[in-house]
Amino acid sequence: MDDFLEIEALKKGSQSAFNSLIELFSQKIYNLSLGILQNQQDAEDVTQEIFTTVFLSINQFKGDSKLSTWIYRISVNKCQEFLRKKTRKKRFGFIIPIDKAEATIQISSNFMHPGLELENQERGAILFAAINKLPENQKTAFTLYNLESIPYEEIAQIMNTSLSAVESLIFRARQNLKKSLSDYYEENER
Repeated sequence: MDDFLEIEALKKGSQSAFNSLIELFSQKIYNLSLGILQNQQDAEDVTQEIFTTVFLSINQFKGDSKLSTWIYRISVNKCQEFLRKKTRKKRFGFIIPIDKAEATIQISSNFMHPGLELENQERGAILFAAINKLPENQKTAFTLYNLESIPYEEIAQIMNTSLSAVESLIFRARQNLKKSLSDYYEENER
């Protein structure tokens, strides 16, 4: 898809090129969104928003990176923007009328990733709850590397940071998860 002709077709508004792009990236972007947001409905909504942004912004793609890197960067930014909006809604939740309180969005600590086998659902929920507690940059780097199998170099481009910063973020994320999960298992697996 990083072929120059395909990118030019996208910039000219070719519906078939855009459909090919969606077919190629939709599952990857959805999985990334699901890993970061930990809510299926939110991931679906944000994935649609991501592809709308890609469609409307394709002329801004300069070719400095791979097209996939640019799309992942948009995806990470949209997910982080969504989480910030959600946090703002929670913080000012007392202003929301009671009849609309049910519409507020919450990250579930009982998140069950649909890709996990049934017998691993409980442990998966514990892992995703621990991942959700990581600082935003650690969570993003960890999700891109461990759940999406994106190489460090591309993560550095996606996150607009250095390779050593990505290595450090993933190392600290692993350390934090190791501590968090070992504390959990010490308390609950006796």
